Amino acid sequence: MKFQRKKRDNVDITLISMIDVLFVLLLFFMVSTTFNQHTEVNIKLPDAEGTEATEHPKTVSLIIDADGIYSLIGDDGLPHQLINQNREGLKQELGKLAVSSKDIPFVINADDKTPNKAVMTALDIAGLEGFSHITFATLHPAD
Repeated sequence: MKFQRKKRDNVDITLISMIDVLFVLLLFFMVSTTFNQHTEVNIKLPDAEGTEATEHPKTVSLIIDADGIYSLIGDDGLPHQLINQNREGLKQELGKLAVSSKDIPFVINADDKTPNKAVMTALDIAGLEGFSHITFATLHPAD
């Protein structure tokens, strides 16, 4: 007896339909995903704690208001607004003061509405002019 083998059908897994399903799933997840971009950083500046100084030594005080206007406190104790409100004007005025008063404290008075750029400019120029004791004036928070 002669037996004949049956011809086997080649078993193929069609990958094309599986790739189509994966692409559809990928497209679904890409479309349904939301991307949130936060472009601002909320910073809470600290309040000062401590006691008020009893003696007020000689200082060089720079006041920066909410509009970024620079004023220096003169010998009479009153603020005098700078004529040139740009970087070069501030550098020129602080350069005049630095000749005689580099070793006394340099105090920057700024409130929470003062632009950070104005404060950083003043801090940078004071350091470049040779002031070594640079501080910030603070107020106690109102209760």
